[in-house]
This record gives sequence, C-alpha cells and structure tokens, in this order.
Amino acid sequence: MESVMQEIDAEAAARLRRVVVRLARTLNGSAVAEGLSPTQASILATIGFRGPMQPAAIAEAEGVNPTMLSRMLTKLDERGLIRRLPHPGDQRAVLVEATPAGQQTCDRIRAARTEMVKELLRELPPHYVRAVLDALPALEAMAGLEQRS
Repeated sequence: MESVMQEIDAEAAARLRRVVVRLARTLNGSAVAEGLSPTQASILATIGFRGPMQPAAIAEAEGVNPTMLSRMLTKLDERGLIRRLPHPGDQRAVLVEATPAGQQTCDRIRAARTEMVKELLRELPPHYVRAVLDALPALEAMAGLEQRS
C-alpha cells in the first residue's frame, strides 16, 4: 500500500481533480437544461431517490447548511417539484418528497446524464473504456457510494 501511495503525488491528485471537475461541469448541463442549478438538481435527486425525508437529513446528505437548503426547497416547491408533508410521528416536523413532476424531472436529468457518459465513453478508444470500467469500484469507494444501478 505504501508503494502505491508514493505514486500519488500532487500532480496526479491535481489531474484527477481536474477530470472530476470537468466531468461534473459537463453533467451539470442537464440540470441547467431543466432550469435548475446543479445544487437544486442534486437536492431534488436525493429526495427523489430516497423518498420522503426530513430537511435535516437532506441537508446532511447534500452537505449544505439549513438556511441554504431552505432557500433551495422553497424554489423547488414554487416550481411544483417537491411538496412538504406533515411528519406522521412529529407534529412540529415536516417531510419533503418529490412530486410526480419532480420525479419526472429527476428521471430526465438522470437519463440525460447517463446518455452524456455513454457518449463520452463511445468517443474513447476501447482500452480506455475498459480502464474506466475497471476503475469504477475504486471511484465508487472514493466517492463513498455503494454500487447501485
């Protein structure tokens, strides 16, 4: 492990960072096409994927402060993409869920992003495609993601 870590110098880390940032910008275009900021799209995707959630859980999952989350939820609510529901176990709390329109928006963004990635992969030589696919488990672990479809 130590020998592998020695191969990771500042330049390699910077190259990986640039790749991740560039790919994120490319994929964020699908959110903008739906009239959402990347943060709004991410919040909506979290709600759409996980189902009804308390705002505190959304803020934690998204790594945003409660004030920013509140502003984002208001914008998503105004667009009819989410709705607030009374929490069944706590009358003072609310749950947030995606509306059918919000779920459809999530689905369109996800499909557009998947198609973008497929197109980027189609443009690569086969040996690079294999290298990217072989690296998926490591990249998922780096991002703290479990393998999911």
